[in-house]
Amino acid sequence: MSHTRTRMTFAELPADYQSLVNEVYLPRTIHDDVEYGNVREVLDVLTVNAERLNRDQQDFLDTLATLVEEYDRAQGPLCKSRLGGLNALKYLLKENKMSGSDLGRLLGHRTLGSAILRGQRPLTVAHILKLAERFKVDPSLFLDKKRSQSLSSRRIARG
Repeated sequence: MSHTRTRMTFAELPADYQSLVNEVYLPRTIHDDVEYGNVREVLDVLTVNAERLNRDQQDFLDTLATLVEEYDRAQGPLCKSRLGGLNALKYLLKENKMSGSDLGRLLGHRTLGSAILRGQRPLTVAHILKLAERFKVDPSLFLDKKRSQSLSSRRIARG
């Protein structure tokens, strides 16, 4: 399945369920990250405007949310194919109700957290190990694919 046409606005959403299904997205099991992205795009529009939804739009939102939950459950809560290291960190901070300052304090310097979250400072190996311990996750979660492959090849070369 290909990506949806463009970013949708609330004004473009049909008001009735049948039109939502026919014109926006046919609710079905999500099979890959492209379909996941398409559904998330629609969900974003619906959730941002949650207080304005009519009953059919709310039912459509609930249906799509269920499909996303099922896909997320099947992929695991932190599927590395969708999250890079920084996005995984942001997700964990949000889930743990932590701020950039909290991250900085955890890593040893209050302002460091904000710099990391803005992409101005990379995570070091020491940071990654501390984060993995704090959040009880595999340290490789915080590595972007390119960096992870680079570290793996160095380990292999050292033998």
